[in-house]
Amino acid sequence: MSAVTSEYVNWFRHSSPYINAHRGKTFVLMLSGEAIADANFANTVHDIALLNSLGVRLVLVHGARPQAEQRLQARGVETRLHHDLRVTTPEILECVIEAVGSLRTEIEAQLSMGLANTPMHGARIRVCSGNFVTARPVGVLDGVDMGHTGELRRIDHEGVRRLLDLNQIVLLSNLGYSPTGEVFNLSVEEVATQAAIALKADKLILFGSRPGIQDSQGELRSELLASTAARLVQQYLAKLDDPEQPYSETACLLEAAATACQQGVARCHLISYHDDGALLAELFTRDGQGTMVVSHSYEQVRPANIEDVGGILELIAPLEEKGVLVRRSRERLEAEIERFTVVERDGAIIGCAALYPFPEEAIGELACVAIDQTYRGGQRGDMLLEAIEDQAIALGLKRLFVLTTRTAHWFLERGFGNAPLDELPGEKKALYNFQRNSKVFFKRLG
Repeated sequence: MSAVTSEYVNWFRHSSPYINAHRGKTFVLMLSGEAIADANFANTVHDIALLNSLGVRLVLVHGARPQAEQRLQARGVETRLHHDLRVTTPEILECVIEAVGSLRTEIEAQLSMGLANTPMHGARIRVCSGNFVTARPVGVLDGVDMGHTGELRRIDHEGVRRLLDLNQIVLLSNLGYSPTGEVFNLSVEEVATQAAIALKADKLILFGSRPGIQDSQGELRSELLASTAARLVQQYLAKLDDPEQPYSETACLLEAAATACQQGVARCHLISYHDDGALLAELFTRDGQGTMVVSHSYEQVRPANIEDVGGILELIAPLEEKGVLVRRSRERLEAEIERFTVVERDGAIIGCAALYPFPEEAIGELACVAIDQTYRGGQRGDMLLEAIEDQAIALGLKRLFVLTTRTAHWFLERGFGNAPLDELPGEKKALYNFQRNSKVFFKRLG
């Protein structure tokens, strides 16, 4: 098997848990007018078709801002913003309707492709749209009549679900309709957010110009709590008047994600419409390619159970090969699994540690500390150490010791100190491996 083939097979095998997890789930995808106009949109359509073929229930919500702007400029129509909302006159509404209708046709055409030797061959996708969005006028704001600018009243979620049950992709736009027969111009972010909430969607996926949210060092944040996202919105909005800080799109997407999470959507994802394969990488790899906004962290420290044995063995195997950890057989690990604490990330074990108590001496051994190489550099080791220390204190232990050959400085930085071999509990001292010549470190608890 060639290296390229081997890499592909390995990726495909590791993606299978996500394929199973996503099947039958409901995803709402927000595609702005900019995303549809981007050169990468054809690839995005192929990835959407793949999700549909894997059994994901899809609702696509599209906007039309740049396409409407082009029509307005061509007609020489002046526009006005008030409270960050476009005042929608009848002439402007006409341009918006034209742009939305044109994009709807384009999206349906793209999803209808079935040429041989293309990713869409044999897809046979059915797309359905309709008057699922009910809206009302914003009205008069601070003395300004907003015209046909509207706000969303409700989503016909039952009607949308019936179509999803038929394996159809449902297409919504930024237009809403009133019981009086009027048409209103809505925010595409609002439609996508409220659709996800009304449908109790499993995911809201927001396509933007950036790959996600970066920290102060310019590193991509793979996960963001909804509370943090809401706080960042206020920071970005405060900078909107600064021409050097164009955060309006980021603020809108973060606000949509935070609102959706706070109202029951499990996970929201911010990805770039420029990046080929961003949708698949975000959904079918452990770390994704964007920023995921969640109500609660999907990484947790918890006691290990028998089902974690395979994950722990896979985690510690490279460290055993290097001689950093003492080898443990599956049988031994199964017998001692209640001693272990693990860090779980999206169903995968990425960290572990074990506590072996010696109650007669009121001492505990911290053993088998391991963090997946991909996730080192964070606070996971500290989280494991804190969990082990809490367990030791609950058992009435006064001190914690560790034997290590390669990670002495890490323990020294966390309050452990050098100690002679004689301080080890008698049982442990009798089993000490002089060939490994591990150093002994103790830490007083409490």
